[in-house]
Amino acid sequence: MQEALGANIKQLRKRKKLTLKQISQQTGLSISFLSQLENGKSSATLESLKKISDTLGVNPSHFFDEPEKDPEEAIARNTSDVDDLGENTFIYRDLTGKMQNPLFTPILVVLNPGDNQGNNITHSGQEFLYVLEGTLTVMINQTEYTLEPYDSIFVDSSKPHYWLNRTEETVKFLCVSAEG
Repeated sequence: MQEALGANIKQLRKRKKLTLKQISQQTGLSISFLSQLENGKSSATLESLKKISDTLGVNPSHFFDEPEKDPEEAIARNTSDVDDLGENTFIYRDLTGKMQNPLFTPILVVLNPGDNQGNNITHSGQEFLYVLEGTLTVMINQTEYTLEPYDSIFVDSSKPHYWLNRTEETVKFLCVSAEG
């Protein structure tokens, strides 16, 4: 999975005619880390993937294989299939179906047990999080919130924030984001 993720990042970076140095300068990630990631020798954190996807102008779910979708519908089917979680610390499933130019992006996020905190991120827009399974920890402006199944939180994404799983169980939640 790491190799596929890295290859997808590299392909998009080259398509946008960006160098590793340019991506490094915009994300604050080292050139060596980015190179290792693109070559499948390193894995991405939620934080690093968000920074890279923001720089490349795509949603983080762009880099993950999606279930096949009927081009005529805006229905995302089989979104609960998370068989590849064992290989990754997290999974994004884009739930927009084939909706063109959505005003918001619903994503199913699955975090492995103990997914580490990393650093806070900021970006324009808002996020709505709704926990389906497990216990999700959300950090906003250095304040920690613990969300259980069926809990939700609305986040101003311009404030430093981060999600993490501090438990021994998988966490599954919906993230609905809108760029501002």
